Amino acid sequence: MATILWLGLSLVLEPASLLITTALLIILFTFLGVWSSGVMETYWGKDPSKVVVDEMVGVWIPLLAVNNGEAHYIYYALLALLLFRLFDIFKPLGIRKMEMFKGGWGIMLDDILAGIYSLLGLLILYGARCLIG
Repeated sequence: MATILWLGLSLVLEPASLLITTALLIILFTFLGVWSSGVMETYWGKDPSKVVVDEMVGVWIPLLAVNNGEAHYIYYALLALLLFRLFDIFKPLGIRKMEMFKGGWGIMLDDILAGIYSLLGLLILYGARCLIG
């Protein structure tokens, strides 16, 4: 859902506006997500699967690297989603440790870190593409 929303925005916003909008969505939904998921954890149990705001923020983070001014940016958006899902599923490099935080922060931080790793992976791929030509 987060990728579809971002793709919709990418059709109507210029690259700089999309970057700013994405960053603002990440910030806003992170704080709303920490609060709301912490509240919902009380009713639905630890890290409830019904809470998806953490996934949305995690997916938007690597999308910061995608330039909708490029011809094939949709492929990079899908790659951003794929990278995020891989990091989110396998939870390497300390991602799983983020779940040890209490409440909403524990729910949000593992997906935020998965998103950051996905962003770094996408930036490395962009850099490699530029070096190759």
